[in-house]
Amino acid sequence: MYAVTNPVTGELVEEIPNATDEEVLAAIDRVHREYSSWRQRPVTERAKIAARAAELFAERADELAAIMTLEMGKRINEGRGEIGVVVDIFRYYADNGPDLLADEPLTIKGGEAVITKEPIGALLGIMPWNFPCYQVARFVAPNLVLGNTILLKHASICPRSALAIEGVLRDAGVPEDAYVNIFASSKQVPWMLADPRIQGVSLTGSEQAGISVAAEAGRNLKKCVLELGGSDPLIVLDTDDMAETVKVTATSRMRNCGQSCNAPKRMIVLADIYDEFVDGLTKRVADYYRPGDPADPATKLPPLASISAADEVAAQVDAAVRQGATLRTGGRRTKGAYLEATVLTDVTPDMDAYREEIFGPVALVFRAETEDEAIAIANDTPFGLGASVFGTDPERTRRVAERIDAGMVYLNSAGGSQADLPFGGIKRSGIGRELGALGIEEFMNKKPIRL
Repeated sequence: MYAVTNPVTGELVEEIPNATDEEVLAAIDRVHREYSSWRQRPVTERAKIAARAAELFAERADELAAIMTLEMGKRINEGRGEIGVVVDIFRYYADNGPDLLADEPLTIKGGEAVITKEPIGALLGIMPWNFPCYQVARFVAPNLVLGNTILLKHASICPRSALAIEGVLRDAGVPEDAYVNIFASSKQVPWMLADPRIQGVSLTGSEQAGISVAAEAGRNLKKCVLELGGSDPLIVLDTDDMAETVKVTATSRMRNCGQSCNAPKRMIVLADIYDEFVDGLTKRVADYYRPGDPADPATKLPPLASISAADEVAAQVDAAVRQGATLRTGGRRTKGAYLEATVLTDVTPDMDAYREEIFGPVALVFRAETEDEAIAIANDTPFGLGASVFGTDPERTRRVAERIDAGMVYLNSAGGSQADLPFGGIKRSGIGRELGALGIEEFMNKKPIRL
């Protein structure tokens, strides 16, 4: 069942039944049939619709933010901020789509050629709950402008967000069969991917979900893009403003109650400033991030998205402490889906927390004696989504960034996302890129035509 459950109280607000197999098949048929028409529309027309979608998302920011607050506990101000990024994404592809899709001339031996940039067909999107609107936008905006059609399966705890997004796109002028929301179950996904009318799949979710979807996509020779988990390192080499470095670190880690794939989760600090950093981070987390009502703009720490999510993160913290980690602050489960903001130190490679992604308001801090050791700790993970490097010497921070195994690195800033900057990871953090110029190319047929 798709269900709205208030994570503040655990109260069930609404249930929506899963789509039947017949309804799923009908939805696949709709997006498949619409593709031949949608792709023929001029790219300028599709871009104009994307621009209108940006306007409508901006107009409905308060409404959409309130839905996210109810469904998954997002702070109301963070919800509004998320819609701001959604607006930027649709505007970016509206403004740049025609140029990004222009033919690319080639000079070849014995003649000339062009690479045409064409859509490939109906796509399946499988979206997560942590950013209910942003995650959809970064998949949908480029592909609608490109000319693909979309069948969208949202997370089971976000049905109202799913319907609200569909409503915005309808009102913007997207044909009702070019974007179809479907309340499909996970058990229906394998045969959806096997259907020859679906040409590709994009999933943002857990590592296990990515493995399952990639296996089905490979079995059926379908292109897939996967944005999975992360355990991003944040290296602090030195700083001339410890208070500001601590503030940025805490803010980025606690954003969205720690439920961001590319938030820094492992803070790696050189030994000469380690104690000062840990003391500052512990104090800020304990004093500043207090649980509260996510609908209240003054709240700094909302609940996690669900009671089960809070229980899982609390169990990871408890296991780390049992295995020898030091609990500096927090770690206590309270009512509903709340978990106190937490700082852990003295985590060693033989502990589960060293390898796991902790998807909640928990910061791990590691001491490194040298720059080389900091890089080794940063790379000692199965994940490779993002990373951050803080330091006062631009050449040194750039040098360290180039040695980190990650899909993206930020210098003197932590995590984040913007419409014109490609987003994605390596290793077990995923396959492919979204956003920016690269984001419109993943489900594109780059077709050479020899002149």
